[in-house]
Amino acid sequence: MRTLTIRTTSAAALVLSLALGGCAGLTAKNNNMVESIHQPVVERTNYTLDLATSPGGLSVPEQRRLANWFDALDLRYGDRIAIDDPLSSGATRAAVEAVASRYGILLSEGAPVTPGYVNAGTARIVVSRSSASVPGCPDWSKNSENALMNETSTNYGCAVNSNLAAMVANPEDLVRGSSTTGQTAVMSSNKAIDTYREQKPTGSAGLKETSSKGN
Repeated sequence: MRTLTIRTTSAAALVLSLALGGCAGLTAKNNNMVESIHQPVVERTNYTLDLATSPGGLSVPEQRRLANWFDALDLRYGDRIAIDDPLSSGATRAAVEAVASRYGILLSEGAPVTPGYVNAGTARIVVSRSSASVPGCPDWSKNSENALMNETSTNYGCAVNSNLAAMVANPEDLVRGSSTTGQTAVMSSNKAIDTYREQKPTGSAGLKETSSKGN
């Protein structure tokens, strides 16, 4: 009986622990709000290239090297270009601006901190690229049929926020928003359409009187 009693008590304790563990599992990811716990995360990566400089700026071979590097990085909208130049040479900056302008990107003021030192007679070009993603998605770790606390699904918000992270042109806009004036390309293109639609028909003012008699 003693052995049987011990086993019975152990079994009861096991059942109780499993029950408590199940409750803890139900409350671990409870989200009773309509705000998703899966939000886009923006990460920034810096790419660097050291170029040899001269009093006249960048030589033609160094400019070609810079252009080839931009092509290899597939430079695109949202990327930021900065120069870490100990001499702060205006000629070097002008040469880099000329190459970057071919890709439709302007230079940023101030360069981010990068590992290592910029040797004398060189300038470091820094390309900062941001990417957005939603970690942990998709998340089907919990069966929605067991939602006893009226919580949302563990995968709730993954589709919308993942699509937003994939489609945003500049991921940094998710952090601090866009600093434009609000004038979009669609609004500009609609001006011509509105002008065409609001133009009065040519015959609305009546026919022009003409005469065959000479003055």
